[in-house]
Amino acid sequence: MSMSLADARYFLNRMVGLFHRSLASLRTRGWRATWQRIRVHTQTLPPPRRAPLYLPAAEPFAPFTLPASAAPVVSIVIPVYNQAAHTLACLRALAAHPPQVPCEILVVDDGSSDQTATWMPQVQGLRYVVRERNGGFIEACNDGVARSLGRYVVLLNNDTVPQPGWLDALLATFTAVPRAGLVGAQLLYPDGRLQEAGGVVFQDGSGWSYGRFESAEDPRYSALRDADYCSGAALMIPRALWDTLGGFDTRYRPAYYEDTDLAFAVRAAGYRVLVQPASRVVHDEGTSNGTDTGSGVKAYQVRNQGVFADKWAQALRAQPPVGSVPSPALLHRHQRQVLILDEAVPQPDRDSGSLRQYNLIRMLVDGGAHVVFVPTRREHAGAATEALQQLGVEVWHAPFLQGIGPWLREHGPRFAVVMMVRHHVASECLPLLRSYAPQARTVFDTVDLHYLRERRGAELAGNAGLLRDAERTRARELAVMAATDVTVLVSAAEREQLRIDAPGVTVELISNLHEVAAGGEDWAHRHDLVFVGGFRHPPNVDAMQWFIGEVFARIRAQLPEVRFHCIGADVPDALRALAATQPGVEIHGFVPVVTPYMDQVRIAVAPLRFGAGVKGKVNLSMAHGQPVVATTCAVEGMHLQDGQDVLVADDAEAFAAAVVRLYQDPVLWQQLSSAGRRNVADHFSLDAARDTVQRVFLG
Repeated sequence: MSMSLADARYFLNRMVGLFHRSLASLRTRGWRATWQRIRVHTQTLPPPRRAPLYLPAAEPFAPFTLPASAAPVVSIVIPVYNQAAHTLACLRALAAHPPQVPCEILVVDDGSSDQTATWMPQVQGLRYVVRERNGGFIEACNDGVARSLGRYVVLLNNDTVPQPGWLDALLATFTAVPRAGLVGAQLLYPDGRLQEAGGVVFQDGSGWSYGRFESAEDPRYSALRDADYCSGAALMIPRALWDTLGGFDTRYRPAYYEDTDLAFAVRAAGYRVLVQPASRVVHDEGTSNGTDTGSGVKAYQVRNQGVFADKWAQALRAQPPVGSVPSPALLHRHQRQVLILDEAVPQPDRDSGSLRQYNLIRMLVDGGAHVVFVPTRREHAGAATEALQQLGVEVWHAPFLQGIGPWLREHGPRFAVVMMVRHHVASECLPLLRSYAPQARTVFDTVDLHYLRERRGAELAGNAGLLRDAERTRARELAVMAATDVTVLVSAAEREQLRIDAPGVTVELISNLHEVAAGGEDWAHRHDLVFVGGFRHPPNVDAMQWFIGEVFARIRAQLPEVRFHCIGADVPDALRALAATQPGVEIHGFVPVVTPYMDQVRIAVAPLRFGAGVKGKVNLSMAHGQPVVATTCAVEGMHLQDGQDVLVADDAEAFAAAVVRLYQDPVLWQQLSSAGRRNVADHFSLDAARDTVQRVFLG
């Protein structure tokens, strides 16, 4: 495919941006760190790998034991009619990888004449039910559910092999998603190809297995998503809802369209029908009834389409017309679609900017938007990518994302809003958006004013070269603001700065987004000091060099037992070496869960000497009721007052004195703890940002 002018401009802007950022990085980080950052942008990305499929060995029958509970949360109902070898493989998979939740397993025998009646009674823990007469799939399912004891019911075909974690992923969806009513698994062929990621129903009642024969890792099929229906081969529904709806409608006897009908009934009752890709189930499609719709039980599929179309004629008017090709644009046609472009997927356990972005995405999803996230580096970020997919976010990555230009050429027309994060990403992508998504509102998320942070760092270092870099960043950042519809800032102080530097720019304020946490320990049960911040951020490196090198020894002289916990990824060797010379300093590096340090350490310190934006480390501590001692720079634009919400000091002697005072004063400690929580709730909570998010993205 030939390169368009917009694609060429994107490539040129990206190369120029990388060049300028590499020069700046050389000055601030040195050549080793800079080379590592360049490699991240240029390396070939391998395709991500999911765990290999588990397929039990075909061995002769021998008795075994299944998980069983007298008080199950979930009942797994497996209707069977012959095909004993398939039933055996299904049960062996359940035995090999038992669910974490208490469950019971019922095999409902609908008149088998093979080894089923011989083998099943020998499986310990199994509830084996033999029906009086053969009534078909629908009657067997209804009978089995009526006998079940669990709060949730899973219908599972006997020609399936559930994969590890499948059931717990289905159940977790009901906790995570309000109004979830029916959740289906991602169905796979034994060779790993996708059989179905939920179904699409057209206006005539015919169906489409979304994603059939595609890669199960394709971003179109990897996120939690509302579906028109989910196959009865593997689905979960609350027992109470099943009873309310009357189970499978017997007008479809013996089989076919009963699962589609159930999904429409669930939706008509005000609940959601979802497909959960984290739940993987191998399905040997057609084992029981074949694939020929002209004869046998399969012929009922044709008849029952008409029955279904008559019953749901009104609802079907809102479905896609026959002949449509399902795509993300079509399936999310009733939602406002929002695209986010950033270098990498946010990792909220690593930095405050990521936490802010993750919580913003949560708010957009909760507001009914369909969010698509495209990292320009194209990499799959493992657990961080999967966390977004579990929110319902469509996350693109290599090898499915070949390039930003080609992707926008295909997908750009479906977006109402496009948010670009950081000025260099916006500079690179704006020409593409003008060509491929001219209808979209463009939003530039600064994260912080980079030029302001760079200028302050240059002034602190007294480096004329860095100061020139900051002015070049200022020109690029202001140019992006002028070219986009809305600029999002994180602090009122930055908004005041832009009233001077760019008075014509449309500005909105969406600050850090935190949830006020449950209370931690009280003053008497807390000890030590803590700092949390990633060390790819130069202000954090400088802050720790200053605090460990000049401040902490003064604190330790008055509090000889106190320890300082330094937490954050990518700690430089020079900082580790400095810490090794200071008794009481503990460098932890990256810590997956920082909550214990927020809830059990007495004071957080934020000794930043330059920077911009709002400091997530301060918000995080205050959200946990942990008082903070900070510099003026660290609390800029955060609605905090020295002595009321926080203690502020800017030289080493005063900073150490403030820490010692707060450490020894339980009354002051409690005052700052309570005031900090109020500050987060009033200014940095999801509720505080809701109106602005609605106005910028959803209005």
